[in-house]
Amino acid sequence: MSYGKKIRLERIIDRNSGRTVIVPMDHGVTVGPIKGLVDMKKMVDAVSMGGANAVLGHLGLPLHGHRQRGKDVGLILHLSGSTIWSPDPNAKILVNTVENAIRMGADAVSVHVNIGAASEADMLRDLGEIAVKCMDWGMPLLAMMYNRGAKVKSESDPGAVSHAARIAAELGADIVKVTYTGLAKSFRRVVEGCPIPVLIAGGEKADTDRAVFEAVRGALDAGCAGVCMGRNAFQHRDPLGMMRAIGAMVHENATPEQAAAILAGSARKPRGGARRPRR
Repeated sequence: MSYGKKIRLERIIDRNSGRTVIVPMDHGVTVGPIKGLVDMKKMVDAVSMGGANAVLGHLGLPLHGHRQRGKDVGLILHLSGSTIWSPDPNAKILVNTVENAIRMGADAVSVHVNIGAASEADMLRDLGEIAVKCMDWGMPLLAMMYNRGAKVKSESDPGAVSHAARIAAELGADIVKVTYTGLAKSFRRVVEGCPIPVLIAGGEKADTDRAVFEAVRGALDAGCAGVCMGRNAFQHRDPLGMMRAIGAMVHENATPEQAAAILAGSARKPRGGARRPRR
């Protein structure tokens, strides 16, 4: 690994815990200005003050929402895109470049691949080409790997998720984001079969905070390197507090009960008093 990659990775992965909390905000391209992302500046402030290690989004994130009043937070530029209006929303195409991400000051880039989709071959080709460019430029690459397509019976099937994670590592990604399989025992298979750090996706907005905390705890117990949490962070009633709670779990091994207590007490704390993640 190049020194450039090592330095950039330390901006998005806590050097002490070896883990990370990333908040994806790329939803504006896929589904539009949904709740929580209408004002990206406000939300970046909230999650950064809560201790998120990095935010992830398209070119509009650094142009319209990154690094405002909140604390410094890593920037991951997403290079893939599609919309819900497409005849095939699972078909992701490249909408940005590694070179432009460097010009924009990004600390890493990300690519989305849907394994099992009709256009899987095109997305795998793009992932491989971006990985090579990232090696040339010393830019970390996060691969978002999902199992979606006609042959996929369950997106959380351990065998399918394990395969998706391994593909990312084999094709040159530095970090991979996958669907949580639902149990620590089954997710351990995913982690053990993947030689790069594995993150779990936050998924759809959960019915309860407890469900989120239990999933995070299970994934961490299985050896997960952190979370990439979107809706359950920026659509939460208290995004800053939720980040404090998730950060405590990821970086300090807090239990779900302790995380719940942190979230409950967040409203009583001044908004400028968030714990800064150790770098």
